[in-house]
Amino acid sequence: MIYPTIKDLSKGEYNRYEVALAAAKCARIITNEYVRQRVEAEKASSGNKESDKPMNAMIDREFRDEKAVKIAINRIYEGKYQIVHKDPDEQERAEKEILSRIMSSMDNAARRDEEAFAEEEKEESDDEKTTEDTEEIVFESDETVDF
Repeated sequence: MIYPTIKDLSKGEYNRYEVALAAAKCARIITNEYVRQRVEAEKASSGNKESDKPMNAMIDREFRDEKAVKIAINRIYEGKYQIVHKDPDEQERAEKEILSRIMSSMDNAARRDEEAFAEEEKEESDDEKTTEDTEEIVFESDETVDF
């Protein structure tokens, strides 16, 4: 049997879906922390096998040895992570705020792309002007070259 059980995790307040969703979100947090620690460990290693500590020794043992979902479930059970119900209106406001930030960043990116495109076009037109201003030199030859 899996321990802790759904009943232990839900404490009569949450349904299975809410517990599964909370565990997935917590597991994502744990996975991100593991990845961060691994990147730091890779940066810290100098490539010298004799003097470097093993990379595994630089990563938190819990993240390294256990599955993220198992750690998340245990942390929910221990109370390190709390499942919080938000007011539906508050949830909607938060989602709209996130969406507006995403749209704003997309607009900024599009604006930067347009500016870069306009700058490239200007440079190309400047290049065309300079090539038109130069005199073409044509070499005439009676020889033909086969490729």
